[in-house]
Amino acid sequence: MAILIGDTAPDFEAETTEGRIRFHDYIDGHWAVLFSHPKNFTPVCTTELGYTARLKPEFEKRGVRVLGLSVDKLEDHAGWSADIAETQGAALNFPLIADPNGEIARKYDMIHPNADNTLTVRSVFVIGPDKKVKLKIEYPASTGRNFDEVLRVIDSLQLTARHQVATPVNWKNGDDVIILPAVSDEAAREKFPNGWRAVKPYLRIVPQPQG
Repeated sequence: MAILIGDTAPDFEAETTEGRIRFHDYIDGHWAVLFSHPKNFTPVCTTELGYTARLKPEFEKRGVRVLGLSVDKLEDHAGWSADIAETQGAALNFPLIADPNGEIARKYDMIHPNADNTLTVRSVFVIGPDKKVKLKIEYPASTGRNFDEVLRVIDSLQLTARHQVATPVNWKNGDDVIILPAVSDEAAREKFPNGWRAVKPYLRIVPQPQG
């Protein structure tokens, strides 16, 4: 069964490069990013994990816990971690999950038999503090992910959670946003006392709320 947006992210226990964790306990009260990579010691994955390590302060600023997953054994992670630090200029600084039996990968539908029967595709899950899946992206094994885009989406999701706004096409942090249709004009006047620009009754533009 595929994991869909709005589903509860499956819980699991696993060995990681930072010790054994129970996933729900580890992310409790935080946003989280869980992403898979097809295999250790592969070139695209090496660049992805190095870049994600460099982004750790940005994830921490947003209260996000990041975890990587591989269908390799835990002992194989150490040598690859050294390669990442050497070639990418950033040491691994978040848990890398060992899933040699593919049990977690199957729970999250990360293995696509038509692509490869054993290796995961490049799956990304953003999970909210309520442990619900908020975003799911899948890339083929040959295409590196855009983790700046993952941060952008987290900014959008967190704005929605705090202020009942949506973000328009190509939105970047600081741009104008849209008041959710579910918010009546009466409720919007309380939330946005400085008003908004109504392009259409259903398209109400407002400066990005702060905080």
